[in-house]
Amino acid sequence: MRAAPRLSGWLCSVICLFSIGCANAPGHPAPGPEVPRPDQVLDFATLYRQNCAACHGATGKNGAALALANPVYLAFAGQDNVRRTAANGVAGKLMPAFAKSAGGTLTDAQIDSLVGGIFRSWSRPDILTASPPPPYQAAQPGNSAQGQTAFAGFCARCHGPGGTGSPNIVRGAIADPAFLALISDQNLRSTIVGGRPDLGMPNWRSITSGTPASPITDRQITDIVAWLATQRMPYPGQGYVTKE
Repeated sequence: MRAAPRLSGWLCSVICLFSIGCANAPGHPAPGPEVPRPDQVLDFATLYRQNCAACHGATGKNGAALALANPVYLAFAGQDNVRRTAANGVAGKLMPAFAKSAGGTLTDAQIDSLVGGIFRSWSRPDILTASPPPPYQAAQPGNSAQGQTAFAGFCARCHGPGGTGSPNIVRGAIADPAFLALISDQNLRSTIVGGRPDLGMPNWRSITSGTPASPITDRQITDIVAWLATQRMPYPGQGYVTKE
């Protein structure tokens, strides 16, 4: 009768040893590397793929949104402006806020890693040294009537009369009310100045008009943006709006 407790203890020891052996047995998955929490990821390639590639393209170009792999645009905008946009987004437009402080999911360190990686990968700091660009933001409001005239002289040969497209340029239409409702005036200005080399659009240095050819000016860029802004759909996503 006294052997039973000894037998029970012996069985427990065997079971424990067997369990330990199974943990290291062939075919049993070995412990993997510790996976960092999402807010600990600082690798630029990972952050870009997860947050930017869907709109700006897997390699910073050929996406629906403005190309980031464009050294002229990066030199024009500067790292502070790109960081501000990445962190805070653009209210009412397609660009969301990514910083946690603005309702996004990324920490300040992740925003720094993301923006720093963009500039390390695709910027050329000296690309505009010989030809300074217009200021990043317009210095004064544009004149839409003058902008329509400037658009006809500088832009219509690619974007078509009225910006509705050209039979010779597949992606030439720009004055689409729904499209314009999704992007900001600053986005339009940045596109004119920086160009879209991935889509064949030159930057402002190569946009000329008249004989002899005259380059587009800061004032004309501002006016063209003002005219394009008048083409926006006032209530995107709504079939109709009843005004009382």
